Amino acid sequence: MVRRIAAEFLPALMVMILAVVTALPGAARADSLASFLSDLAPGDLVEGADAFGPIRDDVTVAPVLKGGETVAYAFLTSDFVGTTGYSGKPIHVVAAIDTDAVLTGVKLVKHSEPIVLIGIPNSKMVALTESYAGLDLKVEAATGGEGHDLEIISGATVTIMVIDDSLVRAGIKVARALGLGGLSVVETGPKREIDYAKSDVSDWQTLSGDGSVRRLTLDIGQVNAAFEATGDARAIKRPEPGAPEDTFIDMHMALVSVPSIGRTLLGDHEYENLTKWLDEGEHAVLVLGRGAYSFKGSGYVRGGIFDRIQLIQGDTSVRFFDKQQRRLGDLATLDSPSFSELDIFKIPADAEFDPAEPFRMQLLVQRAIGAVEKTFLTFDLGYKLPERFLLPQVQPVVENDVEAEAAAKAALWKRIWKDRTVEIAVLGVMLLVLTGVFFFQMQFTRHQRAFYWFRIGYLTMTLVFIGWYANAQLSVVNLMALAGSLRTGFSWDAFLMDPLVFIQWFAVAAALLFWGRGAYCGWLCPFGALQELTNQVARFFKVPQWELPWGLHERLWPAKYMIFLGLFGLSFVSIPMAETYAEIEPFKTAIILKFIRDWPFVVFALLLLTAGLFIERFYCRYLCPLGGALAIPARMRMFDWLKRYKECGSPCQTCANECPVQAIHPTGEINPNECVNCLHCQVLYQSDAKCPVVIRQLKRREKTGTVPGRPPANHPNAKQTSTAS
Repeated sequence: MVRRIAAEFLPALMVMILAVVTALPGAARADSLASFLSDLAPGDLVEGADAFGPIRDDVTVAPVLKGGETVAYAFLTSDFVGTTGYSGKPIHVVAAIDTDAVLTGVKLVKHSEPIVLIGIPNSKMVALTESYAGLDLKVEAATGGEGHDLEIISGATVTIMVIDDSLVRAGIKVARALGLGGLSVVETGPKREIDYAKSDVSDWQTLSGDGSVRRLTLDIGQVNAAFEATGDARAIKRPEPGAPEDTFIDMHMALVSVPSIGRTLLGDHEYENLTKWLDEGEHAVLVLGRGAYSFKGSGYVRGGIFDRIQLIQGDTSVRFFDKQQRRLGDLATLDSPSFSELDIFKIPADAEFDPAEPFRMQLLVQRAIGAVEKTFLTFDLGYKLPERFLLPQVQPVVENDVEAEAAAKAALWKRIWKDRTVEIAVLGVMLLVLTGVFFFQMQFTRHQRAFYWFRIGYLTMTLVFIGWYANAQLSVVNLMALAGSLRTGFSWDAFLMDPLVFIQWFAVAAALLFWGRGAYCGWLCPFGALQELTNQVARFFKVPQWELPWGLHERLWPAKYMIFLGLFGLSFVSIPMAETYAEIEPFKTAIILKFIRDWPFVVFALLLLTAGLFIERFYCRYLCPLGGALAIPARMRMFDWLKRYKECGSPCQTCANECPVQAIHPTGEINPNECVNCLHCQVLYQSDAKCPVVIRQLKRREKTGTVPGRPPANHPNAKQTSTAS
């Protein structure tokens, strides 16, 4: 009967596999800016644009033309950054950037992310990506990519963060390469350093003469003229009081963390106090002011910010708070003018300020134009440290793009791990509990009913939390991606993008040495948990359970190994093609996409689950390439944990008959390649209702009057498992 059913069922299953393969898309064309632009209209990226120019040779961008004139440049993010998502592949976005370094249009053109989840249609991802149009990359360059609010879609956090990181970093690189919006290529190399050995004291006239002290002077006439030039009638009506030649502000600045400048202006004692105030990597500027206008502002209160000045160097700006400010009583120089405001401001280390490079102090001049409304103008006081205070110059080199890209990727995955702290903690607890179960398996399996419900609860947690909530289902695709990475240049970054998957693989690698593949397949695989839980429901409703004849069962075992080896071999020819045929895994359909998919995939997954209602873990036993892949290295495991009696298999067949996956040979040996470590055999090992050895021992003790108990682990009749050849 079983042979006949199997003969009818297996061909039907093969037909469904072929249907799924037929439904898969064909091989994709090479991903390039040219290939994607052919599917886009210029107007999609810039309103009113009518053509694309030829792709440039120096920078991989295409001019976007409007009436024959270049109004923007189109680029593909994956040409400039290598950030990958869940799939281990780049998320391809085409964007256009205008001459002012503002994104004019953004299109999500291709991705391999499993994010089309319930409530997350692909259209929503497209709309979110397109919302980046209008992003000012000058602001992003100045703020390290944090000049905008990141909109997160629940269930697709990592994918959104990857899109955001790729788009912003690629856009800034394009703007720098083309000199858009005033941005330029960053040059690095050994930084110029201050010569701290030079600490000679001079005077005000010397420091003013060589540029160690810089000055910005504005009279009232200049300020009034500047407001008039704005054309704002309300500002023009309220000129600064006083004669045009009167001083509005006379502001001076010096970098007093330089020893010679600091000792000259502050004096030895005050300079020593300054060095104690500054931590490693911090610098300080002295700002002096006099005149009608205060650079600090009369409305400044303790705990607030000095909103009239900010230090700017390249793309970085620094505003100062009260904890970064110290008042100075007077200057140590006898030939300096007097000032009404003398303040030292600390430049924090995280600003990455380079004292050897030019910078400027920007002064904000405000004018009231209403009861509470104000208008503003800015004036810059530029500064460059004289060469005599620096060590000899080293020729700069263009920024190491490889190192910068690696640093950016590392920053992204660290940010993702931080955002998923709770999920990581929950998974950590689950792994810790499972480890305890395996190490103390005899204690955990002593009470059959309690252990049954513990296992049901754990599998439910695996399915719901690891699978449907966290989407952390492992796949044979991960192994193929690892193999591809080893061939093309291994990098941890792609694997660290999903912390739960990474942690599971690390745990699986360790578990293979101790317990074999069953630690994952039997406890942590969401689809395996789904099969077992649905089978338990079927048993509750008295669905008949089929057991294939041992000969047929044993001959079906190799199928999963052949499937894995076929996929693995195909990955050497074409990883995309291998990933396409890896759809024989129903994980994406049943776990990641929760059955919201094209009907051939859904029917295939449901057919496997239906088979599992009659033959427990049907897919795990015969078809799972991931299980086959894990079983191969699992043969190197160091320990045999499952306890057996010498009577097991001859004559007793209790464990073999009740093994959920028929992993026990009729002769009594447990096949570790097929065992899922459900520990049911260890429950039976101690059962006083089913195990003949235990029952016999109990009867003997009753006759001799000893207290009934469980046979100890070192019982003379006990034996360890032997590995089936």
